[in-house]
Amino acid sequence: MDTQLLEVFRVVAQYGSVTAAARQLRFTQSAVSRQIAALEADLGVRLFDRLPRGVALTEEGRTLLPHAEAMLDRLLAARQDLDELHGLGRGRLRVGAFPTAVAALVPRALASFRIAHPDVALSLVEGKTPTLLDNLTAGDADVAVVSASPTAPLDSTRFDLHHLIDERLLVAVARDHRLARRRRIRFAELADDPFIVGSATAEETLLRASLPEGFQPRVDIVAADWTGKLGCVAAGLGVALVPALAVRGTPVDVTLLRLHHEDETVRRIFAATVAGRSRPPAVSRFLTHLGHAASGFG
Repeated sequence: MDTQLLEVFRVVAQYGSVTAAARQLRFTQSAVSRQIAALEADLGVRLFDRLPRGVALTEEGRTLLPHAEAMLDRLLAARQDLDELHGLGRGRLRVGAFPTAVAALVPRALASFRIAHPDVALSLVEGKTPTLLDNLTAGDADVAVVSASPTAPLDSTRFDLHHLIDERLLVAVARDHRLARRRRIRFAELADDPFIVGSATAEETLLRASLPEGFQPRVDIVAADWTGKLGCVAAGLGVALVPALAVRGTPVDVTLLRLHHEDETVRRIFAATVAGRSRPPAVSRFLTHLGHAASGFG
């Protein structure tokens, strides 16, 4: 059913006059009459009695009127909701991010997004990249900030990948470590140092992908979070690889060293969305905020 016909019907019923309705709608009188006739033909009933002065609703017209008003009001509300969603006057944004991206990059982007669009509901879930990508596929997240190591590229056929930054890996040593005053070091110089890692399994991928061929690190301590890991480094119990995004939480008694360019590796950081799915307005806008935030880490 053509909603314009219902709108014409409602206005004619309101004014009780085809002439007055035409004036209100800015139609010709004959155009209004044709549309009422078309609606009556579609429904198979007479909606108005034509009187010497104006028109009056028939019983069928009185029955239709509240339904027409409800349909038109719901349609108007739907259009208003869609306008608000497109203009980010409402809606939601569900973000996933790997742990070191939550240290500063993603919070900065979320903070600037919230200032710009305070009526959009925000949520953030931390997780490892494979879990975050599963959440995206399942529809449990709208965008995920993920990392790709040199040996584990992301599937660009399943996900749209928006490159944010190439992240260097640094070496954390105690402030009184023998190499602490150096600007750059080689992995070979750490052959006798134990490495402190975040887990015996998940982080091994990052660690192994970053090491030169043939270099076998000794792992003595597994510390689950960055506070414990860097605390062990500060105490002189070993060294650790630290992604550049995590340096904000580095204690003052830990020194971060750059690797020699021949040993230096990077992780590529992306914002991922599911390929082929329509991107909500909030996601498109958030990607801009992520890009601005990432530029501060270059």
